[in-house]
Amino acid sequence: MSEVFGTVRVERRAKLSDSVVQALRAQIIAGDFSVGEKLPTETRMSEIFGVSRTVVREAVAILSADGLVEARHGAGVFVRMNPQHKIASIAADVGDRISQAINVLEVRMGLEIESAGLAAERSNASQVARIQEAFFEFDRLIQRGEQTGKADFAFHREIAAATNNPFYLDILDALGDRTIPCDRTSPWYSVEVLSPEYLMGLQREHLAILQAISTRDPQGARDAMRRHLFAAQQRYRRRLTYQQESYAAAAAAHLVPDTASGPS
Repeated sequence: MSEVFGTVRVERRAKLSDSVVQALRAQIIAGDFSVGEKLPTETRMSEIFGVSRTVVREAVAILSADGLVEARHGAGVFVRMNPQHKIASIAADVGDRISQAINVLEVRMGLEIESAGLAAERSNASQVARIQEAFFEFDRLIQRGEQTGKADFAFHREIAAATNNPFYLDILDALGDRTIPCDRTSPWYSVEVLSPEYLMGLQREHLAILQAISTRDPQGARDAMRRHLFAAQQRYRRRLTYQQESYAAAAAAHLVPDTASGPS
């Protein structure tokens, strides 16, 4: 009988520590604690989570093994730089160079082509409904002439969520909605990407992705996402060509060109 009680105590402690780990990990990833910041004391965390200090120590040990925190003897527990922080810092410092836009799109292709296929395989009805809701929100904003960048990112984000693998969502969130060019907040915004023609072209590409996921066609979803992101890369390459042609024309006329603007 005592052995059974001992087993029950071990299982309950594991559940408690897992709960603390999940809560702290979510706060760290969300940026509630910045890199280098000290976590609350062991005593304070035991009060916050309503668990023993032993459970808190177990949770900290797990987070330390994951590389999210570092325990410093006599000083406390501090948040460490982690892969998501690194990705977020890169995305926040991309500037407005088209070369960076192309690089980010290349990363997104590696991530989102497979996430579209997995979403077609693994998504449940509710997740497909959320992807479709994001699709129609994008359409509604086009019709109203409003900014579509947030809805565009939401569409891609719901697909990542529908993989049921949280790492796809974490990495996309770390890249952030600044990677979506069809919004004034994007560093790669241009007047052309807000035209109704451009946005409806994106929506047709989105529709092909949505239909493939809805019909459980993993390869079709991968192909549609590949076409969508490849088309975005091509649009940026055309913008590079436009800059070269603008410079050549201005040089021929002995003028100083403005290469920062123009259609993409």
